[in-house]
Amino acid sequence: MPDVLTSMNVFGRKVIDLLVMTALLGLLLWILLPTGVRAAGPEISGWVPWWAPDEGIEEVIDNMDEIDIVYPFIYEIEGGGDIVAKVDIERGVWEDLLEEADDERVEVIPTLAWFDGEAIHAVLSDRRERRQLVSDIEDLVDDNNFDGINIDFEQKWSETIDDYSLFLKELNRALGRDDLTCTIEARMEPEHRWRNVPSNITYANDYEAINKHCDWVELMTYDQQRADLVFNDQRRGLPYNPVADIDWVEHVLQLALEDIDADKIMLGIPTYGRAYDVTVAPDWYKDYQRVASVDHSRAIVLADDIYDVPVGRTEGGEAIITYFPEDSVWKIFNQLPTPAGTPDGYEAAAKALLVANITGIEIPVRMLTWGDAKAAKDKLDLATEYDLKGVAFFKFDGEEDEDIWDLF
Repeated sequence: MPDVLTSMNVFGRKVIDLLVMTALLGLLLWILLPTGVRAAGPEISGWVPWWAPDEGIEEVIDNMDEIDIVYPFIYEIEGGGDIVAKVDIERGVWEDLLEEADDERVEVIPTLAWFDGEAIHAVLSDRRERRQLVSDIEDLVDDNNFDGINIDFEQKWSETIDDYSLFLKELNRALGRDDLTCTIEARMEPEHRWRNVPSNITYANDYEAINKHCDWVELMTYDQQRADLVFNDQRRGLPYNPVADIDWVEHVLQLALEDIDADKIMLGIPTYGRAYDVTVAPDWYKDYQRVASVDHSRAIVLADDIYDVPVGRTEGGEAIITYFPEDSVWKIFNQLPTPAGTPDGYEAAAKALLVANITGIEIPVRMLTWGDAKAAKDKLDLATEYDLKGVAFFKFDGEEDEDIWDLF
């Protein structure tokens, strides 16, 4: 009988030890891993702009468990280096946004934007002013308990390239364990940018230095428009003025990967679109005049409720519609049959080209192309294929295609 009791006691102690070990392991995993862990894949991040309506920010809050990093687009530099907050982050929905991010263990890294090339050069080329700016940014991050800062200095001069690299080096050192992320331009191979390639090409960003000093980069693979001459030629059979053709995005990415590590790249994904008035001349789509920026929600209203036209898909993967505006005298051509073989979304453009070819008259038609969930999925797949750090959506504000949230 004692032997039986001894065996039971030993067994009981082993069970207790196993339970304790299991509890400790669970506690360790809870500490080390964030809540709501998803399957391995590209990290999801996005900018939330200061001009977003309250209800748009509330939608981001509702989907915070799907995001890894949020970039509040709320700080700009004005004048000779003054940091200005566009919103009060301690009030209303912005306070709610930051609290929800904290609850979901989402990194909060606000963007600091600057769009004045002359002022940027004046400050960064002056040792004292540059170091003062670095100190101001460090204080901004520390005082608000942010996880880091996202630097988005645009319209820089090529003369500023070395001073900008030095600024990033000093800022990285000052931030310590906080993250420094850098938003950079979409760069193309010279043959894609110029018909006659210049003998001396200068840039405002040193990709190699940025790779060294920034913890990661957000690659602005959007606002392509007519910048790439090669793709303009390849797609010339139809109206073409994209936000982000998937083939162009891959071209830009491949070039960036020559100097920047894949695990440091967040691939930019647009959730907005552009509307253009296209001048349709005999045999070609001659000219594009920008009309407006248009979000997905407005694009669907235009397609379904106002003009009753089908949403098509461009060769570059974006959503597209064409139509004659309500105030256009050319809307009488809506009564014409659509030429055979016309892809969905291009009906009005095809009718305008038909009339232009017959009459020799140039006819304007409205074109709208934008990034919806399908276009976003293509770019998310590209980030997976190239094993990138993740993707960065511009923008999350409640106007994006709500199906995007189902991609994650």
